[in-house]
Amino acid sequence: MATATKSKKKINLVPLGDRVVVRREEAEETTAGGIVLPDTAKDKPKRGEVVAIGDGHVKNDGTKVPLTVKVGDKVIFSPYAGEEIKIDDEEYVLLRESDILCTYSED
Repeated sequence: MATATKSKKKINLVPLGDRVVVRREEAEETTAGGIVLPDTAKDKPKRGEVVAIGDGHVKNDGTKVPLTVKVGDKVIFSPYAGEEIKIDDEEYVLLRESDILCTYSED
């Protein structure tokens, strides 16, 4: 469950069904060649960390299938997937699990 605070108020993000809340990674500040990028030239990262998940997908027969991803997973998602949400200064992406392309780890 994602938690954000606003003037001593706690906001809990609880996605419904097969939706997932992802905290997007920070955009790169410089290119591989060392050129500093202005905000307008930065691509939004297509990677992030799962901070909250829904309770699963409901099949046609009414049974619920739990989500594959879990809170804390690092994921890569489709570039135009989901809805952007901003709470206080935190930016999140609310998307369906099917918009997640893969999980990854940094070793």
